[in-house]
Amino acid sequence: MPIVTIQVTREGTKPGADSVTAEEKAALIKGASELLRDVLNKPFESTFVIIEEVDTDNWGWGGLPALEFRRQRAEKAK
Repeated sequence: MPIVTIQVTREGTKPGADSVTAEEKAALIKGASELLRDVLNKPFESTFVIIEEVDTDNWGWGGLPALEFRRQRAEKAK
């Protein structure tokens, strides 16, 4: 029984959205399930997909919190 965990930032995919929509989550679940079916021949009913939304305060890159990294990158781009 495969278990797939998908982590996404809790920002949404469109300006002004503060999380991933239910429709987007459903598409992620379907897509991950189809991938495992197509690659490993795992039936949908044996595949579990977990979506974790991560607040921007809880991740980062480049040695900085995510929002600070983005701010600095935007400043450099000006």
